[in-house]
Amino acid sequence: MSHDCFSFIIYIIHACANEWNTSPSKVYKALKQSGCLNQYLIPHFDILHTQSTDYIVEDVATYLREREVAV
Repeated sequence: MSHDCFSFIIYIIHACANEWNTSPSKVYKALKQSGCLNQYLIPHFDILHTQSTDYIVEDVATYLREREVAV
């Protein structure tokens, strides 16, 4: 994983945590458990990093809901 991708993932974890009023560690666990990290965010970094933060946070929330993973 590139440094840019790693920085993006950390940024998104914190953005989700802020939006959902929870800790970054809980968000990370949910993303890892659901496969969102390795099956969505990392493989699609090239496209996702061009989107707005709000869009990505909502997209991640949808991803987690569809997989019935709670944060």
